[in-house]
Amino acid sequence: MTDTTLMHGTETDRRVFHVAEGPDHPPGHSTLLGFWIYLMSDSLIFAMLFATFGVLGANYAAGPTPADVFELPLVAVNTAMLLFSSITYGFAILAMQDDDNQRTQKWLMVTAAFGAAFVCIELYEFGSLIAEGAGPQRSAFLSSFFALVGTHGLHVTSGLVWIAVMVVQLRKHGLIEANRRRLLCLSMFWHFLDVVWIGVFTFVYLLGVMR
Repeated sequence: MTDTTLMHGTETDRRVFHVAEGPDHPPGHSTLLGFWIYLMSDSLIFAMLFATFGVLGANYAAGPTPADVFELPLVAVNTAMLLFSSITYGFAILAMQDDDNQRTQKWLMVTAAFGAAFVCIELYEFGSLIAEGAGPQRSAFLSSFFALVGTHGLHVTSGLVWIAVMVVQLRKHGLIEANRRRLLCLSMFWHFLDVVWIGVFTFVYLLGVMR
């Protein structure tokens, strides 16, 4: 085998190896992409729950209607809690971009306080409905209502646990690159829940009372 053949083979191997490596991606690219895919799958879950409520929301089985059981002033206060929590999370992201670890933690805890208030009001609403005999077993309308709103509440609760974990991580490790990526993923999750709740407030509560 000649030297020219050896050199040609080496160059070919290098080209093949370079192709096999694939394009370079910035650190955390796969994490953010994977989280977007998760949010899309979560959107499908909520879409199915909205569709179920759309089909069953008018089946009262001679039981209470939305106008009978929904307290719009209370729901409006609850909506405000979640909207405020999205604003305060935005302040946390701004503090992160300013490399201010303490201020980031402070705004995360304010966000958690608003989120906890939201969950508490929702639990109070559920407890009141069940005490009045308007539990999920009463009618198809109430079953679909508890399924949709309850699933959203579980997501908010999961977000509160995530915020608590992030506060601990920030205290231990500060604003390292991994924590910044996690905060961005949590931001997408929290704002996603805000958007879903606006749909719940409009489609379930407002339109339900207007029927």
